[in-house]
Amino acid sequence: MNKIAALLILLTLSIEGIAQSGTNMFGKDPIIHLENFQKQRVYFGYYLGFNSFDFKIDYKNKQPIDILVKKTTGFNVGIVTDLKLQKHINLRFEPGLYYTKRDLSFPGFPTEGETLREVSSTYIHLPLLLKFSALRTGNIRPYLVGGISTTLNLSSNSKSKDDNLEQTFRVKPWTSSYELGFGIDIFSEYFIFSPSIRGLFGLKDELIRDNDPNSKWTGNIDSMKSRAILINFTFH
Repeated sequence: MNKIAALLILLTLSIEGIAQSGTNMFGKDPIIHLENFQKQRVYFGYYLGFNSFDFKIDYKNKQPIDILVKKTTGFNVGIVTDLKLQKHINLRFEPGLYYTKRDLSFPGFPTEGETLREVSSTYIHLPLLLKFSALRTGNIRPYLVGGISTTLNLSSNSKSKDDNLEQTFRVKPWTSSYELGFGIDIFSEYFIFSPSIRGLFGLKDELIRDNDPNSKWTGNIDSMKSRAILINFTFH
């Protein structure tokens, strides 16, 4: 929570800086900032943000009570490399570190130790995206973004021989996803501030089954894929 609070303070100060950079920034006749920035072939930046990860769970056989997933708010930090392909199309590589936590509640167990599994994940996230920008109006420019990503989970427990009998929940270390979202570039006097929101949708089953094929925890799961909402605040 302290890290999230520090992130909020940093974002507040940055937004205040944008607001103070010119009283006519968004007026009828705005002062146009960074007019030549879009002409650069390559530029760099960094981002900070939040995430909310979930699991999409499919079952082999219909069961009366689904596994419940309790989501929490995690945080993201990373860098941006942007390559201009055409006037309104850019290729972006946004490697970052994502931290998140999900609590799984499995039905049908008498004790909390058997029912609850805390899944904390530290991801190295490697998305390759296409950014489609609209025409710039004054100091704002909306855009759409989409692409694919590969993710390494540093907390997967994939090498552990223990399973849910020993309260160890295991997932595969590598997974892939596709991402879709939108955002807006806000041009200030000295930098570009770009808030965005994206959806992440896992493409592959991540679950490592328990050693017992009839496990009450994993035996009836056909696939378990991550999905998430990502909110990033990018600075160029």
